[in-house]
Amino acid sequence: MLNLLTIIIFSYLVGSIPTSIVLTKAIKGVDVRDYGSGNAGATNASRVLGKKFGLLVVILDALKGVFAVVVIARLYLGDFPFHNATPFDDFTLVQFIAGFAAVIGHIWTVFAGFKGGKGIATGLGVLVSIVTVDMLVGIGVFLLVASLSKYVSLASISAAISVPLIMIVRENIFGIDIPSYHNILPFAIALSLLVIYTHRANISRLLQGNESKLSLSKNKK
Repeated sequence: MLNLLTIIIFSYLVGSIPTSIVLTKAIKGVDVRDYGSGNAGATNASRVLGKKFGLLVVILDALKGVFAVVVIARLYLGDFPFHNATPFDDFTLVQFIAGFAAVIGHIWTVFAGFKGGKGIATGLGVLVSIVTVDMLVGIGVFLLVASLSKYVSLASISAAISVPLIMIVRENIFGIDIPSYHNILPFAIALSLLVIYTHRANISRLLQGNESKLSLSKNKK
């Protein structure tokens, strides 16, 4: 039990590193949450610092997810604390748990009053590590929707929904064998639902027609 708990704690703490908050304070001496949408994510960092630093935040936040799945999960010693009744093998289940912990840390960071980002970039890093092809197509969906609509929230939600759908289409319609498909699909769906949950306020604003469109000009407080 101690081994799994250590992996969860380490993954959560890595996910909790508030990249956008650290960068905006280091570069501008301000808290990104005091500007724009008030969110501690890459989009708001772009508004405060510009698109180059916004992209840097995306990369760093994604690397948190990659690190949890690829590195921290390797701390697993093969001593699962309870009977694994899931369809996953033990190590794959540990990777999923580590990835989820990192995303939870990003959303509810202990280092910033449990007010972080919305989990998109960190979830991207987790999924890229597990379902690379499907996630890359999901990134393409994000870029397409963002460029056409100018709504980052809509693009994020669309990308989150698209990943499990892409997996289903590739496996069941095109007959492409995705390794551990039946194990990974529920995890991808769960991450997508979590992303949709964190964007619930954005969904409400989109439906009401008052969601802010993407603007990389630096916002004033």
